[in-house]
Parts: sequence; C-alpha cells; structure tokens
Amino acid sequence: MRRQRPTLIAVSTLIAITLTTAAPTPANAAPPDQVTALTAHQADGYTTLAWQPVDGATDYQIERTPVDADNTPTGTPTIVGIWRPNRQINQHAPTFADAGYNPGDTFQWRVRARTGTTEQPYSDPVTATTTAPWGNPTTPGEQLRTGWETTHAAQYTSDTDEYAYTAAIDALSDRVRVVELGPTVQNRPINMLVIGHPTPAATPEAVAATAPVAINCNVHGNEPGDREACLIMARQLAFSTDPRITDLLSHTTVLIVPTINGDGRANNTRGNSTGQDLNRDYSLIRQPETTAYITMVRDYRPVAGYDGHEFGNSRAGDLPMLPPRHQNVAQPIFDQSQDMIEGHMYAKGAEAGWWACPYGCEGGGNVGLSEETILRNTLGLKNVTNSLLELRSSGGQTRPDEGNTANNRRRKTYSALWTFHQFLDYHRADRADILKARSEAIESQAANTGRLVFRGSRPIPAHPAPHPGDSPPPLDAPPADLILDNPPCAYKLTDAQYNGARTDGPGGVGTTVAQRIAAHGWKVITIGDDHYIPLNQPERGLIPLLLDGKGVEKLTDGERVYPTLTGRRNGPLTVTGFTCADDATINGPVTVRAGAALVTTATTISGPLTATGAAGILLADSTINGPVRIATTDTISIIDATIAGPVDLSGNTTGTDAPVLAGTTIRGPLTCAGNNPTPHNLGIANTVHGPRTTQCAAL
Repeated sequence: MRRQRPTLIAVSTLIAITLTTAAPTPANAAPPDQVTALTAHQADGYTTLAWQPVDGATDYQIERTPVDADNTPTGTPTIVGIWRPNRQINQHAPTFADAGYNPGDTFQWRVRARTGTTEQPYSDPVTATTTAPWGNPTTPGEQLRTGWETTHAAQYTSDTDEYAYTAAIDALSDRVRVVELGPTVQNRPINMLVIGHPTPAATPEAVAATAPVAINCNVHGNEPGDREACLIMARQLAFSTDPRITDLLSHTTVLIVPTINGDGRANNTRGNSTGQDLNRDYSLIRQPETTAYITMVRDYRPVAGYDGHEFGNSRAGDLPMLPPRHQNVAQPIFDQSQDMIEGHMYAKGAEAGWWACPYGCEGGGNVGLSEETILRNTLGLKNVTNSLLELRSSGGQTRPDEGNTANNRRRKTYSALWTFHQFLDYHRADRADILKARSEAIESQAANTGRLVFRGSRPIPAHPAPHPGDSPPPLDAPPADLILDNPPCAYKLTDAQYNGARTDGPGGVGTTVAQRIAAHGWKVITIGDDHYIPLNQPERGLIPLLLDGKGVEKLTDGERVYPTLTGRRNGPLTVTGFTCADDATINGPVTVRAGAALVTTATTISGPLTATGAAGILLADSTINGPVRIATTDTISIIDATIAGPVDLSGNTTGTDAPVLAGTTIRGPLTCAGNNPTPHNLGIANTVHGPRTTQCAAL
C-alpha cells in the first residue's frame, strides 16, 4: 500500500552506530527569535542537527567550529549549511545532516534563524565528537579501510586497491563471496559481492530464492561517490554484529557491484573505454559491461535495486531520486518504486536531515526521461522495484563549505551510505509488498494486454509536499506514432536477423541478437529458420522496444505476428507450425505436434493438452480443463494459468533456458522428471491440489 506522506517527523537515525546528544539548559530565557533546543545526533559520516523552529524564519544557518577535548576552538567558525523550509517535509521539526568533516573529530555547532536577510541570535552551542569510520582498528576484517578512507577523502580508491579490499573481505568473512560477472573492454574484472548470513546461498538460483537486492555503484566512471559508499557498506555487512545487520542478511542476499565501469573509473571518464555511456546501453547491451550486469539480473533475479550516480547541479537536493518511469513498466512496479522513494526515503531523509527530491528538482532540465536504455527503466521493465540515486556533485547554496574538495566528497559518500542502508531497511520491512508487486507485474505482463508505448514516461510530482520544489522531472509524453494499441502475439525474426553478425560493439564487433536475447532471458521458439519471441512473457514491455520497427533504439525490425486462433472452436485441435491463441475457447483436446508451437493468452481449452517434441509451449492467463503433458519440448513457460487436472513435465531439455511454471493453480498432481535444466517458478509460488514430486517438489 502507498504510504501517506507524513507532515510531522520525529527525529531519529536508523543507521547510527553511536549516538551523542547534547542540549544546553540556559540559565536565562532565550532572546526573541533565538533558536532553542538544538541537539546533535551522530551517525556514520554525518551529524543530524535538530532545533525548535522560529516563527517567521526565512531560513537557518548552521555553523560548525572544530574544538579540542576542552571545547577550545581550534579553527575558524564556518557556515556549513543552510536549511530552507521548502526543502523537506518536516516543516515543524527542522533537521539538517551536517557532513563533510573528518569522521572522529570533535566540533561545536550553533544554528541561527534569518528573517529575510536579517540574522537572528545564534542558539547556545552543542559540542560532540563525531562517529569514527566504522570498524574496530584492531579487529580482523573490521580494520580494513579503503584507499579513500586512508587518505581522508584526498584520493578515491584505485581499481587495484578495490580488488585487494574486496578480496580481503571475502577471505575474512563467511558472509561474503566475490564473483566475477565478466571483464570490461580492457579486461578489468567486474566483481560482485554476494552477501548473506550466516553464509550466502551457493548458486545464482539459490540466491534468487532469497529475494535479493542489488546495488549498482559506479556506472559513470567520473561519479565515484556511491562506489566509495558501497565499499564501506560491504565491510559493515561482512563483519558487523549489530542485530539489525544480521537480521537483514538472514532474510535476503545483498548483491553489490562496486564498479561495473572499471575502465571509466580508472580513466575518470563518464563512458567506458569505447566512449559508450553505459547507462544508455542496458537494453541494447552492446558492451561487455552492460551484458555482464543484465546477465546477472537474469540469473540472480533481484527484486529491488538502486543505481548510483552524481548530478552536476549545484541547486539540486542532496539526494535526488527517481523510479522507473517508462509507461511499459507494470503499474505495481512503478507504484512500489514510488512508495520506496516518497513513502520511505523522503520521510526518513527528513528525519536524518537530508534533502531528498525528484531527480531534476531545482532547475534540473531535461533529465529523468523514459529511455529504456537507462538502468532504472530497464530494471522496471524487468519487474524490479528500483530507484536512481543522483548525489549532488557540488555543495551548492545549501552546503557552502564544500568548496573544500574532501568535504564535498565526504558529504556525497556518506549520504549515499545512508541511502543504501535505508534501501536495505525498506526491503526488510516491505519485502512482502515488493514480492506481491513483482508477482502482479509478471502476471500482468505475461497476459499481453494493453497498449505498447515505445517512448513515454509517467509523471512525477514535485516534492516536498506541501511545498513543491521548482522543477519536477519533465513529462515525457508519448507521441501518437510511438504508441501501438494492438499488440502482436510475437515477433518473428529471420535467421539472418537472429544469428547474423553485428558491428555495434567494441571495435566494430558485436554479439548477435540471439546472444542478447539470451542475456535478457527471453523465451524463443525456433521453427525451421524462423525464430519467434512471444509477448506472453514477464518482460513483455521491453521486448517490442528492441524488436519492433517503431523502436526508437532497437536491435532489428522483427515481423509482428498476430493471433491465428480467436473466438470459439469446437472439436480436437492439432497444432502444426506456430499457433497463437488469444481470447479463444477450444472445446476439445489439443495436440501439439513435434516441431510445432502453441502460444496462448486469455484462452480456455476444454480437454487435455499434449505436446511431445514440440518447439515450444507458452501458456499465460489461460485455463486448461484437463490434464497437461509436455515432454521433450524445447521451450516451456506456464504463467498464471489454471489447470483442472494433473500436470506432467518430463524429459524436456531446454539448454540454458529453464522451463517456467509460475503463479499457476493445478487441481491435481504435479510431476516433473528428467528435465534439464530443472523448472523454476520465478519466485512466484504455484498452488497445487495434489502431490508434487521430484524436480517440482519446491514449486
């Protein structure tokens, strides 16, 4: 359920490792318009300052002064923050997350209101020692530090230091396994940390069963703040004894990819070594880096994700965020992603003192649109609840002390660390809703109903309410020529289109359409020299964007194949060739001959369904009133079906493409034997009114 945005937020920090609160008790009454009740709460890399609001204040200035153990100033008082009422939803309980200092140092803070340009008296000061970098320096594992930490943010962690650091975590923690997803163009490893408690599941399929979450930390090589946060968080997750951490890891698996663009990071460039912006390639997967990530999504099936970036706009919020906006994204995934942002991140951000807002807030321009090539949209089209994170790259007017490079880097990194921890907390608290949204999205996509939009985004409201920001992301409405109201059943590709050589990869050499479709994980039915990609699949909204002539950034111009069987048909049906049934009623048994294929949506079959040696059987949103037996068939998918009889899947060899049986009600026994690979359910349980045996026992 979508949460109501709160208008009054209590001050707390969920990820604080230590907590220091100092509130003065003045001997005399405060002067008029003086800030009172100032407190300072310490967390990882930032301090949440909170105070009582002053009537009529235009904004507040936050002053920080370094002090020694005797509270004697050791440096110049500096205005480090400006809090404005229209930046957060906690108008009656202002908070500011002060970051940018060296963690572990001691400071004094004061806050004063301004009325217009008139400065009011400062509050009484509070003094506290900030939280040191996480991990006991004498405890193995905890003592590890990144190159960024050891240089006090003077340098970012190098690629070789990253590999050594993550290898050490792997060696010292049973909770962590580092796997290589693939190489970059220049042959740097793309590593992923697989983290679970007490140990991570052993295989991608087993990890998928834990409803994992994924964080992509550095796609643009010159935007490394999120990457440093990911490396710090990996250490915390690997070694912390905090019950919150062990509880999180006992209920899911965390997948962290610190650096998908290792070549760009090494060269401090936005794109990879070919100049490709990888965040415009997640659907097309022309580059090895994006292919590695999308293949990971196929195999590990994360249910929620975050994608880390930096935003070159000095006027924006601390933490601009954005859900998948493409109109082909299933409504439950869009709603759940918005709930994560508006219902959780905005509210918790206000508690901690961060200014969260939609990507593009405050003069962001033409950003955050509907390109399916962008990871947040690609993931949404793959039924993953997710958000973009854009760390404001400079301090701006609200953080005037960040002309100091190290301070700016600290604020970015520790605000990202806060966000990623909150992401894990959201998944822990809302896991059931996330899985429900995913199940509903997969079933609605497989039903292949509704129009297809080739470019176009949902609107995003300004934030925060009730004081909207200046610039919500622009509405990217689809033009009429990029809407298809009558979706096909499938796309047919010739063998030349499917297996032909491509020149759109590094060095003019690209993987084939067949290889890219396999990386996406789509079912393909091959009959003779023709290859059919049905739309009654979980990623129905993405398939046409790559295979239809209307596609803005497509792979090829596939031929639309429309249903060949609709309405009522009485008597037995023998399927030869490729048959697509939509909104059909078949009164009689159905036999699919060897080498033939049957694809159905919204169809009822009154009689047994039998297929032996078929090229493919894909059933979605359909009812079979009789037994189903599928044997030695090449491609199998049964999603959201109702079968009034026993189901037998036997001897099906489908290569690397496992048969799918998901969200289906079977009023009889379910038997699966001799299938290679073993069928799976996409994480959507089936309802079986009878015994389940052998390979399907857990489905």
